Amino acid sequence: MKDMTSASPLQTLIVIGNGMVGHHCVEQLVAQGALARYRIEVFGEEPQRAYDRVHLSEYLSGRDAESMGMGDGTLYQTPGVTLHLNTRVQEIDRARHEVVTASGRHAYDKLVMATGSFPFVPPIAGVEEPEARLVYRTLEDLDAIRTAAAGARRGVVVGGGLLGLEAANALRALGLEAHVVEFAPRLMPVQLDEAGGQALRARIEALGVQVHVSRATETIKPGVRYRYRLNFAGGEALETDLVVFSAGIRPRDGLARTAGLAVGERGGIVIDGDCRTSDADIHAIGECALWNGMVYGLVAPGYQMARTVAAILCEQPAQPFAGADMSTKLKLLGVDVGSIGDAHGATPGARSYRYVDEVNAGYRRLVVSEDGKRVLGAVLVGDNSYYDTLLQYVQNGIAPPADPAGLILPRGADTPVLGPAALPATATICSCHNVSKAAVCSAIDEGCTDLAGVKACTRAGTGCGGCAALLKQVFEHELSARGVAVDKSLCEHFAYTRQELYHFVRVEGIESFEQLLAAHGRGHVGCDICKPAVASILASCWNRPIQDPLLVPLQDTNDTFMANMQKNGTYSVVPRIPGGEVTPDGLIAIGAVAKKYQLYTKITGGQRIDLFGAQLHELPDIWAELIAAGFETGHAYGKSTRTVKSCVGSTWCRYGVQDSVAMALRIEHRYKGLRAPHKLKFAVSGCTRECAEAQSKDIGVIATERGWNLYVCGNGGMRPRHAELFATDLDDETLIRLIDRVLMLYIRTADKLQRTSVWRESLDGGLDYLKDVVVHDSLGLAAELESQMQLVVDRYECEWANAINDPEKLKRFRTFVNDRRGDPDVQFVEERGQRRPATAAEARRIPIAVEQL
Repeated sequence: MKDMTSASPLQTLIVIGNGMVGHHCVEQLVAQGALARYRIEVFGEEPQRAYDRVHLSEYLSGRDAESMGMGDGTLYQTPGVTLHLNTRVQEIDRARHEVVTASGRHAYDKLVMATGSFPFVPPIAGVEEPEARLVYRTLEDLDAIRTAAAGARRGVVVGGGLLGLEAANALRALGLEAHVVEFAPRLMPVQLDEAGGQALRARIEALGVQVHVSRATETIKPGVRYRYRLNFAGGEALETDLVVFSAGIRPRDGLARTAGLAVGERGGIVIDGDCRTSDADIHAIGECALWNGMVYGLVAPGYQMARTVAAILCEQPAQPFAGADMSTKLKLLGVDVGSIGDAHGATPGARSYRYVDEVNAGYRRLVVSEDGKRVLGAVLVGDNSYYDTLLQYVQNGIAPPADPAGLILPRGADTPVLGPAALPATATICSCHNVSKAAVCSAIDEGCTDLAGVKACTRAGTGCGGCAALLKQVFEHELSARGVAVDKSLCEHFAYTRQELYHFVRVEGIESFEQLLAAHGRGHVGCDICKPAVASILASCWNRPIQDPLLVPLQDTNDTFMANMQKNGTYSVVPRIPGGEVTPDGLIAIGAVAKKYQLYTKITGGQRIDLFGAQLHELPDIWAELIAAGFETGHAYGKSTRTVKSCVGSTWCRYGVQDSVAMALRIEHRYKGLRAPHKLKFAVSGCTRECAEAQSKDIGVIATERGWNLYVCGNGGMRPRHAELFATDLDDETLIRLIDRVLMLYIRTADKLQRTSVWRESLDGGLDYLKDVVVHDSLGLAAELESQMQLVVDRYECEWANAINDPEKLKRFRTFVNDRRGDPDVQFVEERGQRRPATAAEARRIPIAVEQL
């Protein structure tokens, strides 16, 4: 009799490539039970495991490599899954079913190729120099760009597509003058039409990135003023210190070619609907694969291929790969860009509606079928709030309204918006993980009652993140449809939103956390969510000193000690320098303090001077000297007004048309100390050359010959957004009144820790609604908002001046309770003439003085 207890021997499945698509394939294999039949070996060339290439630019903004990893790393600790990093597969021996690496030969039964693509560097004479052939693809590439940027003044990106513009933004963030050179006559030629490319160019040039289109680079030679000179066809040239190529990608199909697999005429491993190559035991997925003559350069189609292959290898029902939607929603250098379906109107008989806003460089195009019964595609530049609705019309074949133009016109009460209820069950909510509305509903029916649970169950919203807003709308709608109240509580102690708590505090005159908790909360102590939120509300309403005994327990570490804690436990000191204007005596005073306390000094992007390395017990003495020299706290530690950046304006500059420094001083002195849901940054430029970069700030002011133009709700950082033109040619008093109203309305209605940019995006009715409320006083709130702001202004006092005059408050600033000694564990080393924190290895080599012990 046959022994039914003996298990079949496991086969070996090898995955070549540990990028996002290769990683997703392994995830899907494990989830579908592959470990019951396979041992899985993964070979990755890079030294780190799979990481998020979609958000690659965040690495240059300070995000560390480890945090960019896909998942938490436990996938590769699963028994039966082996990850080989820093290991390049050199050959595929199909006859022996083996892959060859430097360490030896590895047998396989099934093989998945996820080798991805490589950046194309054109064969230009002179491109051999290291700083003349940089690319923007991996973490190591970004490290090379960072190194090359040190000491450089100008950088050029060759290629004006998606990655090229991301690379230009990275160069700008590294402090370089950034230029983009594009062979085509417009930016992003694959996604945008001519008018869309022009609108994008106008917005990007307004941010300080110079664009050169219709330029073919012929040679790279040594420069005169800069390191290199790019010579273009036609005789023009551009000098630069470094060159980053983003001129497209090519499939990494070298292994397939040498192994004798079928490849396309222009590259790519040929696959069928099962993602199977010309060898039945080898599959290919992602950017190395060629399906029906096309290589898909987005992550979502790669994920779709990975799911197909995983199902086939696990002998599960599989949906053949049949092409993928290439619609994209992006934010480039703070500018919204969207491309949906047939964006170029290539379908025979297609007709287009266009909305052009030349003042704000906005553009929207809607492409419909010849009979007007289907939406075929769209282009969006400057406002992606239309994207989710238009995408659903295209993907689900939903009939447009009688007047399709209404889908892209400025939003009003009659604007057609496709809500969650109108979406069919088959509507794709998350294209990265192929999550439909039906899957979201199923997760809710199975017990997921919060958004985090739905994400964990379906993985929707965990890819590129572009579907987050739509997912939230569907989730909340489906809960309500099931009779479940959508819980928008701030936390377990307050069953209200931040806006509702603000209303209670303002209307009832509540001035302490204890009062608010007793009247509208539950429990006795609060938590790390509600205490800082309530502290911010109380400060925004009443502007009492945050060091008062009733308020101190609500503050986080930075506000408690009125300084930003740094990585080594020391603090930074940032005196206010209004508008960036400072006297020689002021500079000398700051320098004397820095020298006395051995503080590292750094000029910030907001035109202030940061002093780093102060120990807790030194803070009162440092601030006493700075205050005596005429300085105030700069509130760098608070969710409050930070800086008002300015150029020199008409006082010195030959282009200036207004006194930008005087206006910057007025604005900063008015709003200093203003607490808000998040930090606030301002800028004032003296002319349209925009040297103060006002269009990337929460409040931006630009001089005109007739007054001031006001821009609102922009910001840089992790989620950059271009500020929007709000009002033009304002006199001084009207400008201040409108800023009062915008800021107080934001404080009154924003969610906790919500930037002005996100708040603006969440407003029903968008910018037009905000204008109606603020400029036209449609809600009758103008006088009230101005009065509330004036109360905050009148109650201002320097928080550090208040603290150093109160002996009880000073007791808090001690490293040790019983004496004023510093922390003996804080160690420094000298670098470039200043002190910096010692690394752990350096600290171990520093002898500890006996008197410190």
